[in-house]
Amino acid sequence: MNKKVKYWIVFLFFFLVSGCSLLPAGQATETVAPSPTNPPDPVAHVTPAPNVLLTARAYLDGWKKDDYEGMYSLLTSVSQDAVEKEKFIKQYQSVASETGSSGLDYEILSTLTNPDSAQVNYRVTLHSVLVGDVSRDTMMNLSREKGEWRVQWDDTLVLPELKGGNYLAMDRVDYTPARANIYDLYGRALVAQADATALGLYPDQIDPDQYEAVFENLTYLTGLSAEALQNLYANFPPGANWYLPLGEVSAAKVGRRYDILTGLAGVVMRAYKSRFYFDGGVAPHVVGYVSAIQPDELEAYKRRGYLQDERVGRTGLEKWGEEYLSGKRGGALYVFNSQGQPITRLAERAAEPSQEIFTTIDRDLQLAAQKSLNTMKGAVVVLEKDTGRVLAMASSPGFDPNAFEPVNFNSYTLLTLMNQDSGQPLYNRAARGQYPLGSVFKIITMATALDTGRFTPESTYECGYLFTELPGVELKDWTYQHFQNDGRTAPSGLLTLPQGLIRSCNPWFYHIGLDLYNQGMTNKLTEMARGFGLGSATGIEGVEEDAGQVPDPANPMDATNLAIGQGALMVTPLQVADFIAAVGNGGTLYTPQVINKIAPPDGEPTYSFTPKVRGTLPIKPATLKVIQEAMVGVVTSAKPRGTAAHVFSGLDIPVAAKTGTAETSNGLPHAWFGGYTFANREDKPDIAIAVIVENIGEGSDYAAPIFRRLVEVYFRGTPGKLFPWETGYYVVRTPEPPPTETPTPGP
Repeated sequence: MNKKVKYWIVFLFFFLVSGCSLLPAGQATETVAPSPTNPPDPVAHVTPAPNVLLTARAYLDGWKKDDYEGMYSLLTSVSQDAVEKEKFIKQYQSVASETGSSGLDYEILSTLTNPDSAQVNYRVTLHSVLVGDVSRDTMMNLSREKGEWRVQWDDTLVLPELKGGNYLAMDRVDYTPARANIYDLYGRALVAQADATALGLYPDQIDPDQYEAVFENLTYLTGLSAEALQNLYANFPPGANWYLPLGEVSAAKVGRRYDILTGLAGVVMRAYKSRFYFDGGVAPHVVGYVSAIQPDELEAYKRRGYLQDERVGRTGLEKWGEEYLSGKRGGALYVFNSQGQPITRLAERAAEPSQEIFTTIDRDLQLAAQKSLNTMKGAVVVLEKDTGRVLAMASSPGFDPNAFEPVNFNSYTLLTLMNQDSGQPLYNRAARGQYPLGSVFKIITMATALDTGRFTPESTYECGYLFTELPGVELKDWTYQHFQNDGRTAPSGLLTLPQGLIRSCNPWFYHIGLDLYNQGMTNKLTEMARGFGLGSATGIEGVEEDAGQVPDPANPMDATNLAIGQGALMVTPLQVADFIAAVGNGGTLYTPQVINKIAPPDGEPTYSFTPKVRGTLPIKPATLKVIQEAMVGVVTSAKPRGTAAHVFSGLDIPVAAKTGTAETSNGLPHAWFGGYTFANREDKPDIAIAVIVENIGEGSDYAAPIFRRLVEVYFRGTPGKLFPWETGYYVVRTPEPPPTETPTPGP
């Protein structure tokens, strides 16, 4: 072999051993397998650069985590001198905000190292909620300082297009869909973008000669009676030049009488355009409300694609359905030079329309529920008995969602009054209020008594004024208090178990609770209550709810109290309506639902209501039948007289129900009434209703009349009987309803 051939063999050998490098001495290149998070497996190189990779990955991982301070700490001292930390952080925040970033990924493609300098080539992919993914290959320069690798700051570390002071800007305005409407079960708008008018009064400016005309026209606009408006006027704090907000109405309705209204002194009309909640808020605790994006939220919402002046859902379906109602935003991402001129468009994606939510709420029934509660604290829940649809959910005091719109002239006054209201108007008593259930719980006690076999429908008990089976303790029946008041009410006497429910005899159910406890069936009643759905959430979507509590009795007194729905037991009106519906439909517990359909305009629904079975009542069919018949007796029986029979006299719609009067530690008892209809009409599905009125008196006096009103409105369209505390439909005689003139039996 000649010398020349040997020379090339030796050269080739060293070339292969050195990693095929033809770079100057002391410099090496490394190609790295793409991996956004883990460093490559160790590979033998002439000059490996693990520290370079660690620094580069630490910088890019910091970017992924929005740890901009950590990224800044990895810059060279020269770079930190050249760019202040605040400016550095602001630049990265601006990129994230402007692009609507939902995150990023990266791949390190290769490294090139010298003893004191290095280059890392990587691919960054920005994930934008507006335009999708934007991927670019770019390069990071690093320097060694005090034995550690540090990053040299450059605009192109973000994207190569940002060199020379260029910046990103997203066109969002033309790519933001309008917020969708929310409708009731029959397609009537509950909230929509609309022209509206804020109405109010300066009472001291009313011309006495125009007094009747003022209230006549305001009655037309607000739907309130002249008497109700005058009550508002009379109860508002007096003073010179004070303003009384009356609510908001559509501009179209105002337009029909605009010329007349402008001539009435003291009447205030201020037009505005916004997301408008009709009728002062129909089911506001279900629908919720929107409000402006606050300064401390702006960065987060811009990253989600929102414009600065948009409104976002805060409670109820407005919050739950934000993704549907706000649509899928698009955008066009541009690069601008330092003179503000567009250079190129990096990406573009069209918006997708928002989706409308059709609730299960029946607007007319809902408004009747709201107006029936009127000035009282309490709640109403109406369910379709055989499906779980929520037809009405009212909580009182309520609130006007239009109050949260700053351009509404009434906003400031309404929010001030709302904040001063000790009744917590934003609190949803229907789904979150937790109360002792009182005698409505006797349905569950009766179910336990029968299913354990300790009692039968023929079992009897002498129902007197007092219960004395607990040593040293004397418990009273409701008839005792009535006798103290009128001197006439007699004890109920000998009653079968179904008659005990009809008459709501406390001693009968004290006896059952104590007997079960003494027989070692300590937790049978609480197990039954949990089987009826108490003590756990119903699973309703779109509405926040609380679970209540069903504690096991710790002693005989606990057991007797629990048997009549007192003690530490806590339930929500939603839970009560739910188990009452199950009693009425044959034992099926449905999950309550407030969403009937979700669909884009003129498009196919993406969601449609389907009943959801959550469970079944843990009782025998024969037991259920006895309970149903006894509940019918509560509203129809003449002997023994049902505790609500006098309230339902003349009603031709068949009803089964139970009264309740729950003692409290802070004043008068809560009035309860729960029941269902069984009209079996094809045009009107039967309903279950739970009513509670706080700290007011007996269930038969207050909650039962409201129940009857809702049944009348649902089946007939109009009320058929005044409340004892009304002078006209929905016009309260006094701020607090007085007791009925005729004493009525039954808690």
